[in-house]
Amino acid sequence: MSNIKVETPSDREVRVTRAFKAPAQLVWDAHTKPELMRKWLKGYDGWSMPVCEMDVRVGGSYRWRWRNDETQTEFGFFGKYLEVIPSARLVFEEHYDQGSFDVAMMKEPAIITNDFEEADGVTTLIVTMAYASRAERDDAIATGMTDGMGHNYKYLDAWLAG
Repeated sequence: MSNIKVETPSDREVRVTRAFKAPAQLVWDAHTKPELMRKWLKGYDGWSMPVCEMDVRVGGSYRWRWRNDETQTEFGFFGKYLEVIPSARLVFEEHYDQGSFDVAMMKEPAIITNDFEEADGVTTLIVTMAYASRAERDDAIATGMTDGMGHNYKYLDAWLAG
């Protein structure tokens, strides 16, 4: 289940689809509980997630921050939850916090939609990222974001199996 499918359905969107051998409730929990998110959304080796704050409700906010443990370089994302349907759909705005990381992108927030679809004990996660413009979408893709998602989903697989 380690392969992700990456598509650009419009000039402003990226869609990432990934299946997990786990019920939707467990995959949902891994995306909505900070103590679980830190177990798998930790970035590449040598990175940590020192900030993972989440108030998962419509109008609630979140703040995530990653740190390169060697250089102490940091970046993150923050925003508000727009739609919360437990075990089914999570929609939020995503603002980029460049921190001390030398990559500037996303002057406008993106809208991120996570759809969780379960069938026969397998949950398919469909992440649709809608950017303000084609340029912002392309800048996000150029960061290697989808490679990073694939890498972190392997950590999620391991956590779900354990």
